[in-house]
Amino acid sequence: MDLTFSATEVQASSGIAYLSACLAEQGLQADRVGDVRFALAEAVNNIVEHAYSGVDAADIQVNCRLRKNTLDIEIIDTGQPMPDIKIPEAKAASVETARQDLPEGGFGWFLIRQLTSDVVYEREAGVNRLVLSFDFAEMS
Repeated sequence: MDLTFSATEVQASSGIAYLSACLAEQGLQADRVGDVRFALAEAVNNIVEHAYSGVDAADIQVNCRLRKNTLDIEIIDTGQPMPDIKIPEAKAASVETARQDLPEGGFGWFLIRQLTSDVVYEREAGVNRLVLSFDFAEMS
């Protein structure tokens, strides 16, 4: 399953919904489709909001490789690189923190790491490549 769409909120939302529906049709359990959809949405929305911030939006390419017990989702864009060319640190917010003192962002990477079995980021020749890997029980 491969898909390319414009790096806009509307196109990203449509692309994520389409890929989620395709995964459900392949027999992936509903709760795992939800996990994949959430992680994919967080990653793609980061590209739309940050990688293409201040520049003309281009395309985002998403390649899904579904095997017996694993799913790899490769996300490719030509936007700005991640800071320091690496995935940002991701920590859970302390339950002791007052709501008004919680940081505004950063929870997405924590949740992506919790939902995936592996996350890999590379940048080469002006191209960002992020791979989200998911392990799951054998599909029905």
